[in-house]
Amino acid sequence: MPSYIEMPKLSDTMTEGTVVKWRKQKGDKVAAGDIIAEIETDKATMEMESFEDGILTEIYVPEGGKVAIGQRVAMLLAPGESAPAGGGAPSAPTPAPKAEAASPAPASAPAPQKAAPEPAPASENGGVRVKASPLAKKVAAEKSIDLTRLTGTGPGGRIIQRDVLSAQGGAPAAAARSAAPAASGVSAPQAVPPTPPGEGDIRIPLTGMRRAIAERLLISKTQIPHFYLNIEVDVADLLRIRAEINADAEKAGQAKLTVNDFILKAAILAATRVPKVNASFAGDSVIQYANVNMAVAVAVEDGLVTPVIREAQKKSIREISEIVKDLATRARTKKLKPEEYQGGTITVSNLGAYGIESFSAIINPPQSMILSIGAAVKKPVVDAKGQIVVGQRLNIGLSCDHRVVDGAIGAEYLAELRKLIENPALMLI
Repeated sequence: MPSYIEMPKLSDTMTEGTVVKWRKQKGDKVAAGDIIAEIETDKATMEMESFEDGILTEIYVPEGGKVAIGQRVAMLLAPGESAPAGGGAPSAPTPAPKAEAASPAPASAPAPQKAAPEPAPASENGGVRVKASPLAKKVAAEKSIDLTRLTGTGPGGRIIQRDVLSAQGGAPAAAARSAAPAASGVSAPQAVPPTPPGEGDIRIPLTGMRRAIAERLLISKTQIPHFYLNIEVDVADLLRIRAEINADAEKAGQAKLTVNDFILKAAILAATRVPKVNASFAGDSVIQYANVNMAVAVAVEDGLVTPVIREAQKKSIREISEIVKDLATRARTKKLKPEEYQGGTITVSNLGAYGIESFSAIINPPQSMILSIGAAVKKPVVDAKGQIVVGQRLNIGLSCDHRVVDGAIGAEYLAELRKLIENPALMLI
C-alpha cells in the first residue's frame, strides 16, 4: 500500500508551505527519519523528514510550489510495489507568488480544496497505541517521556520531534496552544476595502509570514484588552559600565555587548522578581511559567520573527548576547528550528537602533506582556541638586493583557526594571 508524504505543520501559525528544495529525488531509497525536502514556512526554512521507509516514487510538488498543510507532496512505495491508478496525485500546487502590476478589478478565484490527510500509522507505547514519528519515539525513549501524555502537531495528529522537545522543556508551546483566546461571540470587524489601484500601482501578494503577522496581530488587538504603561530611565551608568566592559572585551578579542543585551538581562531579572507578569491567559485559568523564555523581536525581510532565549533567567549577559546574535543571524536567513521561535513567555521589541524614542508594541499572543524599548538620547534633566544638566535617558513602554497583568503588577515590574537598569552592577552579581 502506498505511503503518502503530506505537507506537515512546521510552525504554530503555518497554514501552507513552499517546497524550497528536494533533498531526495524520484527513485531514491528513503528510510524513516531521512530528510527529504526543505520547506519554507511563514517563519523559517525547515527540514522535512520522512516517517516511513520506501522508494520515492512520485513527487507531486516541484521546487517553488506551495501547498496547504495536509496536502500530498510525494509518494513512497515498498520495493516491487506498483503505484495506484492515477498515481494518487493531488491537484496542482500553487506557484510561489510574484509582485505584479495591479489591475483595477482583479478577479477572485475559489480557494483550493484541502485534501483529507491520510491516517498516520500508530505505534505501541506502554500498551497504548500512539501516532509518532520514528525520531519522536527515539527522542522520547532517550529522555524517558511518555508519548501518551503528548498532543501531536504533525500530519494527522502525529507526535513529532518538536512535541517531545517542548514537553521536555516545560511545555511552553503546549501551554501557549491551550491559552489561545476563546471566541467571544462578537462578530469580527469587517475589513475596509482598499483604495482601487491605479495605473502604475503594484499588487504585492502576501507572503506566509506577512499573512501570519496580519492574522495574529488582528487577534491580539481585537481579543486581548491592552493597556499601556511608560517610564523614562537614566542609562548614564549603564552606558559607562558597558563602555568599560567593551574596552576589556576588545583587548581580549571578545565581542562587544550592546545596550539591548543589558536591557534583556534587566527584563529577565525583573520577571523573576515579579513572576506574575511571566504568564498567559488560558480561558478558565492563568498559566504562570516557571522559566522566563524571553522572545526577542528581530526584523527580517518579510516582517518580524521572535526567536526565544530558553530558561533565560539562568543566562549571564555574555551568554544572552551570544545567543541573541546567533538567533538573529539565523532568523534573517530563515534557518531557525520551530522550537527556537515558539513558546516565548515575554517579548522585548527594541526600535532604538532605528532612532525611535518611544512606541507601544502589540502583544504577541498568547503572551500577556511586551516591552517597547526606544533609543537612549541626551536631554536636559534636573539633577538631585535641582540643577539642569545633560542626562542620558531611555523610554520604555509596557503593553499588558489586563486579564493577566493589572496596573499595579505592571507598575511593580517596571519599578524593578528601572532599578536594575539604573544600577547595572546589580545585573553583574
